[in-house]
Amino acid sequence: MLQGKVSMVNGPAVRVTRRGGTRVSLALDRRGAGVPTVQLHGLTSSRRRDVALGMDFTAGIDGLDVIRYDAAGHGRSDGPADPEAYTWPRLAEDLWAVLDATVPDEPVHGVGQSMGTATLITAACAHPERFASLTLVIPPTAWSLREEQREEYLRSADIVDKYGRDTFAEGTRDEPLPPAVDPARPFTYPDVTEELLPAVFRGAAMTDLPPAETVAEIGRRGGPDGTGVPVQILAWVGDPSHPVEVARMLHGAVGGSTLSVAETPDEAARWPDMIRAWILGRD
Repeated sequence: MLQGKVSMVNGPAVRVTRRGGTRVSLALDRRGAGVPTVQLHGLTSSRRRDVALGMDFTAGIDGLDVIRYDAAGHGRSDGPADPEAYTWPRLAEDLWAVLDATVPDEPVHGVGQSMGTATLITAACAHPERFASLTLVIPPTAWSLREEQREEYLRSADIVDKYGRDTFAEGTRDEPLPPAVDPARPFTYPDVTEELLPAVFRGAAMTDLPPAETVAEIGRRGGPDGTGVPVQILAWVGDPSHPVEVARMLHGAVGGSTLSVAETPDEAARWPDMIRAWILGRD
């Protein structure tokens, strides 16, 4: 066990006791059989919302044992009204706990998008030996590009506090989609309760990736042969919350990584096949 305490509870969930004594119960599911793989969703999303948005990237891939879970405070997982609980280091601790409970003795392939990508990077910086590979989808703002997004998260938290979650969500309905997103994608509300959403946003505003020189170590340690974790980066254009510039910075930092940038829905629709080939081609 790497961090805190973990136990399985009745039903599909893992109960985590974080450092400092805070407890969260993480709802999860496990599908398929084969190569151990963990899939993480983005900020304000969930397993259920990823399905609705067409971002359940491992769905239908044979040969994978896929562990999916709702991050703390998201979907069917609980969480405290404490912004620090939703910073990427705390979410990385939860990931380790999930792995301790499900695949304690075997490296896993990690697939994450946005906040899930940040969680994977943060976790892999500390324990690269836990990962057979990483697929980092639409990396979020980071480093020099984080400050503007930080202010946006704080504004969002204030709006939810003042007007409620539904009013906040409706205010985003007409925002333009990145060109690689299917224009027929349904509009969805955040899968976070109104009580927790301000804390989730403020936690996102408090956090950032480890320094680039630390992230670079992922390409030098861990992985199947101990010489580095194989990293695949999948990005798209025209999304200020997931700027392709950050994807390029990650690609430059992590030696041996690959980068693919989608500009159209057809190009993004190929991502599941790329993930299949990336994982199954290594096992």
